[in-house]
Amino acid sequence: MNAAVTSRYAPTLRRLHWLMALLILAAYLLIEQRGLFPRGSAGRAAMVQGHFWAGIAVFVLVWWRLLGRRRHGAPPVTPPLDRHSALVAGLAHLALYAFFIVMPLLGLATAWSDGKQVLVPFTGVALPALLPGNEALAHTLEDLHGRIGEIFYWIIGLHVLAAIWHHAFRRDDTLKRML
Repeated sequence: MNAAVTSRYAPTLRRLHWLMALLILAAYLLIEQRGLFPRGSAGRAAMVQGHFWAGIAVFVLVWWRLLGRRRHGAPPVTPPLDRHSALVAGLAHLALYAFFIVMPLLGLATAWSDGKQVLVPFTGVALPALLPGNEALAHTLEDLHGRIGEIFYWIIGLHVLAAIWHHAFRRDDTLKRML
């Protein structure tokens, strides 16, 4: 392998990274902008269903990404990070992967316990609900999903700022490895 190949993440991992970033952005915009449509309208339902499926897509893709990461590893940062920075970066990435798994599961549990259907796109077919309707549980899960979601967006913001900081100030290849 030549140095240009080993200095960047595998192409599949790079594509998955950016695809998941777009899906997370879509999930956020869809749920935050659902208020553009009145309750009970087809437009609002489409926004909510889009949010559900963006989250489900992230959940599916994270497993493919984890397998790719296990297979290909991560290219080293040049120049190397000090131990403290490497530890912080590792913990931040671990948190991101945990969010990619936990948030969609919490979202599905919230929808199902609230009696909402998760429809397969462009069909009237719903995923089978794995939880019975329970309004109290639905409210608890919705609050948890929302709170964790807010933390998730802060972690994503820090991730983006760290990439910019590495590129502009530390002048290492952290960002270039993912481009």
